[in-house]
Amino acid sequence: MYQNYITGQTTLTLNLDFSIPNNHLAQLISDFVDTIPNEVMLDDDMTKTGRPGYHPAMMLKILLFAYSRRVFSGRKIERMLEENLPMMVIAQGQHISYHTINNFRSSEHANGLIKKSFIYFTHLLQEQGLLREGSLFIDGTKIEADANKYTFVWKKAIEKYHTKLKEDALKLYEDLVQEKVTKAITEEEAMTSKGMTMMAKEVNKEIEQLDQEIKAERTVIPGGSTKKRRRRRLKKYLHKLNKDYVPRAMKYEKAKQILGKRNSFSKTDHDATFMHMKEDHMKNGQLKPGYNIQAATSNQYVIDFALYHNPTDFRTLEPFLGQMKARELLDKFNNIVADAGYGSEYNYSMLEDKYKDKKYFIPYTLYEKEQTRKYKNDPKKLSNWYYNEKDDYYIDWQGVRFNFKGYRKRKNKITGLISDLKIYEADEFQLSEEQTRLAKTKSGRQRQVQYNPSWQYFKEKAKETLQSEEGKHIYSMRKTDVEPIFGHMKSVFGMRRAHLRGKKNVETDIGLMFLMMNLSKFWNARLLNGAVLTKKSKNSIFRNLTLNF
Repeated sequence: MYQNYITGQTTLTLNLDFSIPNNHLAQLISDFVDTIPNEVMLDDDMTKTGRPGYHPAMMLKILLFAYSRRVFSGRKIERMLEENLPMMVIAQGQHISYHTINNFRSSEHANGLIKKSFIYFTHLLQEQGLLREGSLFIDGTKIEADANKYTFVWKKAIEKYHTKLKEDALKLYEDLVQEKVTKAITEEEAMTSKGMTMMAKEVNKEIEQLDQEIKAERTVIPGGSTKKRRRRRLKKYLHKLNKDYVPRAMKYEKAKQILGKRNSFSKTDHDATFMHMKEDHMKNGQLKPGYNIQAATSNQYVIDFALYHNPTDFRTLEPFLGQMKARELLDKFNNIVADAGYGSEYNYSMLEDKYKDKKYFIPYTLYEKEQTRKYKNDPKKLSNWYYNEKDDYYIDWQGVRFNFKGYRKRKNKITGLISDLKIYEADEFQLSEEQTRLAKTKSGRQRQVQYNPSWQYFKEKAKETLQSEEGKHIYSMRKTDVEPIFGHMKSVFGMRRAHLRGKKNVETDIGLMFLMMNLSKFWNARLLNGAVLTKKSKNSIFRNLTLNF
């Protein structure tokens, strides 16, 4: 038998249960957002006139639940509000247009709200005892920007063509000086867009004056009018300035301002930098516009995150830790754990100076390689040479002696760190003629090696920390703590590309995804433990969090 089904028949349906179960993810999202106080939630810059806006708490709940269902489009979220029961309950049956959803998601207020939400969620984890052994795990990944692939602007190209333009503008300036047109403009000003515009105005004034003088000439001048010839030359200069030099100068100056310290940017998203992505399907190392995401986790929960323009990780550690310290999130952790991408002399010295109360478990780049038998038996490595500490000299595998010569300073172009290097030079008087020959390079100069005592000290300390029982235990948890976060984001929840443009907007987009992942994991963990929340149990979870704030 089948149930009776007749299309078109008039029926009367009474829906008396317009609600969602207590163990639904939408309910947890709603309860968590409600813990954030109104003074934090509301926008102080909201206009007092016109139609009242939708409450930010409701907008945040809508976006979080939509992201949990892998829905990122504003139009699709609008459709969910009409067809999806949990979304109807969250929005209280109100119809919200995709314009309103996208405007809220792209606002400064939403960006600040997301960042503050992570502070509240970290306190919730601390209340529930879900922070893993007081350790903070840091790692990064790259995400492709919502920008066209072939809209790159390169710093080297801008500098090359801008230099050529300045040279051409300077020649034109010299010609105008001979024409006695430019008076109050210097050579430095003539190479800027502002100076070129001033030159164009002065040339235009001179042409207008010549027009009046030519009109006053009523007689025919034998051989032609010199004023007409001069006007013809000046018109060529004016055309070159208005149609070529000024627009290009403004374009290059604007591009340099956008670039800053970066090497490239995208025309469709000025904050995106071209970098190598991990998803290189063509295996050709193609550069794509993207952002470098840095995330800090504990027990697979994202504690904080940030976006950076530079593709390398070691330059992001200092600003990222500074951000966490300013938000008082770093105080909850005693250990900082990261991979070898963050291990550098600058980062080690920074951690020693600014975070003396924290332990760090960060290997350097060659840490794993130095543990191999091949490296330890390689006679060409300086660490495997014989060293006489008393007389401060080395002897290489060929018997060549290297004596201490002096110190040399080296400045890192990227970080600005100044290192004091010890220079050792091969002795001119070796024990044999063969060693004397080996002590020289192919060009006939004495061989030299350099040794960085500061870097060696940090390497030995990192090695000692990582090889201790505590270090092995804590560092072994890194792969199972922070690595799965990016896998879940890209593969499980389908966030392989940003959906907004601009660093602030992309930051909000990524923040919504991370916050939703946190809430989803928190809820799934409670369901797996058999904890079906009732109204009383929900209050016990969130009441302390609300009172603390």
